[in-house]
Amino acid sequence: MAIDYYNVLKVNRNATDDDLKKSYRRLAMIWHPDKSKSDNKRESEAKFKQISEAYDVLSDPVKRRIYDSYGEEALKSGVVPPRSASADPRARRGDGNGFGNAGNGGSSFRYNARDADDIYAEFFGESNGGGGGRRDRYFKTTTRNSGGGMRKGETVEKELSCCLEELYKGSKRNIRISRTITDSSGFLFVVQLVFLDIRYCDSAVRSGISVRTKVEILPIEIKPGWKKGTKVTFPEKGNEEPGVIPADIVFVINEKPHPVFRRDGNDLLVDLEITLLESLTGKTFEITTLDGRCLPLEITSIIKPGFELVVPDEGMPISKQPGKKGSLKFRFKVKYPSRLSEEQKAALRRVLG
Repeated sequence: MAIDYYNVLKVNRNATDDDLKKSYRRLAMIWHPDKSKSDNKRESEAKFKQISEAYDVLSDPVKRRIYDSYGEEALKSGVVPPRSASADPRARRGDGNGFGNAGNGGSSFRYNARDADDIYAEFFGESNGGGGGRRDRYFKTTTRNSGGGMRKGETVEKELSCCLEELYKGSKRNIRISRTITDSSGFLFVVQLVFLDIRYCDSAVRSGISVRTKVEILPIEIKPGWKKGTKVTFPEKGNEEPGVIPADIVFVINEKPHPVFRRDGNDLLVDLEITLLESLTGKTFEITTLDGRCLPLEITSIIKPGFELVVPDEGMPISKQPGKKGSLKFRFKVKYPSRLSEEQKAALRRVLG
């Protein structure tokens, strides 16, 4: 049997938004499972769910027009039967009901029911009504899993490549995105999510005739010491879609290769090649750090195979310990001469032998 949503909410067919809100608020306080004085909890839950469904339909202009014109079955099936031009001139225009005419096959509409908890929270906040959390247990599992609630869009991940200097000093990025938005009646204009950064640009692939997009700037402050795999999340900044909570956009930090330094956790590694003479007599050299400083270093001892020079507090900043850094480590590779003359060999024997 078709549901009379007006009767469920105890309002007449000319009810205004204020009338609907007042009626929903009153009935929700009576039939909410945590508020109801009825001993029959199943009845309370079913009644509360029906009240929420009625408010969802009648408070939404598009759903209400379809329900008023074609009834509950057409609303929920998403298939609006065709109407003859003589019976209703709006069918010729295709815009009188807030949705387009799809020819002899009728018009299509996707019905998405809102979650009873979400509607209740709009009126009374996020609390469970003081009843020990029964609403959270029942409706958040039963309603959503049955397909009656709003699902959340799948997370969109995008790589954000950073040079080692950025991850050492920190930096700021402004990422411009273009995403779909729905119009006031909930109809969707489709366009693929576009990321436009000064360092890369993905082209949009559009479908449909009309496209409505919203351009936003997402500021990202890259903290000193961030590592590859660090994620920056912008909640619900994905494409909008009727009946779907916009997806989160997640930027994943990636580290570009550096010509001099390699990162090992919080440490920085540098491979240096020295001659056999330098390994025996020592070496003085300079290296430019990631923040542009000139760091002079001197080795006076003999550099043996596997020797590693460690300079404390000159590595990467430790993001979770402000003011602290890892170490800068130099690993040496001794370059041996390809050949020695007899005189050179004799001289080495005199010195080393």
